[in-house]
Amino acid sequence: MRSTRGDLRSMDLDIDTVRVARTRADCALRPGEAFLGGGTFLYSEPVRPGVTGLVDLMGLGWEPWSVDGSGLRVAGTCTLAELVAGPGALGAPAGDRSGAPGPYRGLGIVGECVSALSLSAKVARTATVGGNLALGLPAGSMVGLFVALDARAVVWTPDGGSRELPVADLVTGAGRVDLAPGELLREVRVPCLALGARTVFRRASLTPTGRTAAMVTGRALPDGAGSDSAGPGGDGPGRVLLVMTASTPVPHAQLVRAGDHDALDHWIDSVDVAGGWYEDTHGTADWRAAMTRRLAHEALDELGGGA
Repeated sequence: MRSTRGDLRSMDLDIDTVRVARTRADCALRPGEAFLGGGTFLYSEPVRPGVTGLVDLMGLGWEPWSVDGSGLRVAGTCTLAELVAGPGALGAPAGDRSGAPGPYRGLGIVGECVSALSLSAKVARTATVGGNLALGLPAGSMVGLFVALDARAVVWTPDGGSRELPVADLVTGAGRVDLAPGELLREVRVPCLALGARTVFRRASLTPTGRTAAMVTGRALPDGAGSDSAGPGGDGPGRVLLVMTASTPVPHAQLVRAGDHDALDHWIDSVDVAGGWYEDTHGTADWRAAMTRRLAHEALDELGGGA
């Protein structure tokens, strides 16, 4: 549901203006304006108090995604359908008989992470990666995807500059993100090392098609490799990065030695000290904690198995 005047009439949004951004200069917000990406969440909720105008980012024409020597870049305006059809397809098995892993096997969890949002094909063709990340919702599975891939967010600042931060640090609470007024999530960057890694995905919800209540993603690290965004844990051979989302207000990432289930339990137990478990109509805190523990142990077994 891209922001066109026809869409706005049909959706009956209580706003005064819509501007389509064509250049970076057009992204400078005027008083009362807010950014509009795909708009699927915006159109499902009342307009925030004080918002009288929208700036449609889809007119910028950013390339949805690209891969080069530095890794994968995904534009904030890349739709979820484009993410699956592009990077998600790169991560699919090659289909040959050699059994050799492909150079992009780390992207094999893209499709599962998008499916975790339980959205229709119509919404997937419109909702954007940047919008899902910028909402900061616990069930926003793009957070779990890109934290597992050690991605960094590139943010445009109102003064014409930019800054970078780990996607792991972008979400600061349920519905809260580290974006100042006027800042715009330009893209996320996934390093080459993560593209070829083995990755894992696990998810739980109260119903088969319900909102994600617990999600665990992760990737295997090369011997001796670490991750700046993974928090405490140290480096060493046979380590995996595990990421908990949906069941907690903020993403939690940790390096764990393959097979060290005691250390994994200790980490999960520490969540009660570091902000606790999220609770809403889609799952109680105790149930989410139990599901997360089960999924994390399964993920550790899978990533620690080699291959």
